[in-house]
Amino acid sequence: MAQDEKIFAEGFSFKRNEKAPEFVIGRLSIKSDDAVAFIREHEKNGWVNLNIKTARSGNHYIELDTYEPVKGGETPRAQEKPKEIPREKIVLPEPEDDGDLPF
Repeated sequence: MAQDEKIFAEGFSFKRNEKAPEFVIGRLSIKSDDAVAFIREHEKNGWVNLNIKTARSGNHYIELDTYEPVKGGETPRAQEKPKEIPREKIVLPEPEDDGDLPF
């Protein structure tokens, strides 16, 4: 499966009600038969992680979170070591001397 391929969560529906009070984010509806089948198909270690996202159209949808951390708990970016610049190659800007004292 391509990393960019979306897996929509079957049996789950999220709707935002713009007329609801500010503290109400939205409503999640679950169609039990479809949702249970989806959960059983995609669970790992007893969990299924889902993301609620906004489509370009403005509608909300629920997508399976397929992120898996690299073993050891580090992300791939954290494993990359920054390139070291030799001390003699570091050039600092010259301070400007306008003849005025700083105080």
